[in-house]
Amino acid sequence: MSTHRAARPTALLTGLVLLAGCSSGSSDPDDAATAAPSDAPALQVEVLADGLDHPWDVAQAPDGTLLLDERGGGFTAVRPDGSTQEVAADLGDLWAEGETGLMGLVLDPAFDTDRRFYTCMGVADGGADGGPGIEVTAWTVDEGWTAASRVADPLVGQIPVNADSGRHGGCRLRFDPDGQLLIGTGDNALGTNPQDLSTQAGKLLRVDPQTGQPSATNPFLELTDPTSHAIVGYGHRNVQGIAVRPGTGEVFTAEQGSQVDDEVNLAQDGGNYGWDPVGAGEYDESVPMTDPDIPGAIAAVWSSGDPTIAVSGITFLDGEQWGSYDGLLLLGVQKDTGVLALRLADDGSLVEQFRIPELEGTYGRVRTPQLGSDGALYLTTDNGDGADQLLRVTPAS
Repeated sequence: MSTHRAARPTALLTGLVLLAGCSSGSSDPDDAATAAPSDAPALQVEVLADGLDHPWDVAQAPDGTLLLDERGGGFTAVRPDGSTQEVAADLGDLWAEGETGLMGLVLDPAFDTDRRFYTCMGVADGGADGGPGIEVTAWTVDEGWTAASRVADPLVGQIPVNADSGRHGGCRLRFDPDGQLLIGTGDNALGTNPQDLSTQAGKLLRVDPQTGQPSATNPFLELTDPTSHAIVGYGHRNVQGIAVRPGTGEVFTAEQGSQVDDEVNLAQDGGNYGWDPVGAGEYDESVPMTDPDIPGAIAAVWSSGDPTIAVSGITFLDGEQWGSYDGLLLLGVQKDTGVLALRLADDGSLVEQFRIPELEGTYGRVRTPQLGSDGALYLTTDNGDGADQLLRVTPAS
């Protein structure tokens, strides 16, 4: 667990520099690359905690407390008064290798009464063969935010992991509008996984958060292999982001591309998103992220083109306080720095994209942007070596 220094004073950054967006995946790669709107709100950026090491996810409780985790292990609570404290937890079985470790985190919709939250993490003995695997675990935390205890260990188990490198381990958690738990997984850098319904690697999963059982409306419940029953969508490379669009209930996912095309996709039950890197019996990263030769493969809502930016977490801004930013889908940028904003039409098609000026080139890589229950935007950076921060972003008053 890293040592967290006191939060720095609020930094107000108001320069609205015109910044070129990333290329889109349309026929003209620059047709949606725009500068921030001329009426964009100036943003205030405050450092709430620093001295962090690869913080992965963040969630805000009804009392205003922010709970975050770090990939190498450990939970931290940032209290409404600005103080930070470690939340003690038994992470003795954590398997942190490469991209895998303590990853996705989300609070139960009924957290105010049940104090329950969920994590997705690499576990040393969590695989079907007794080796490493990925598990979703349910926890409860005391009212003082001093200690967390496992209450479903695991809730969902034996999600495959690349035991050699930890590559493409996913793993984002979010709730859908019906209160079901969504789990985004990675393909473990194994070419056969994304198109194979007998493995949960390279998939979007949906389960009952109380039992861990597949949701009653899942599309593959009639298949013989029970492994397929939790699957909602397949043909994914590494699902790093999940967000529900306010007012519509639509679920969007984001995944990191290989040589071309990070993607944002609109989730559909039973959808195949076209990643099929089998190649000549190897993991062929030169193939398209959405293979046009796969019948019915669902095209991405947005794709980066070449070069990729390694998208991670995603969230929608919501609220009139955001002015012209209201409704934007924000993407954490890992290969470059900052946050990419997408404006989507009602049908999900891309209208425009641009970088958020105040976050560009200042805080480094961003793992997770997440809208808080208070309407503020919270960001975890991903620079490593104890140089990471938790940021709070609000429109300047």
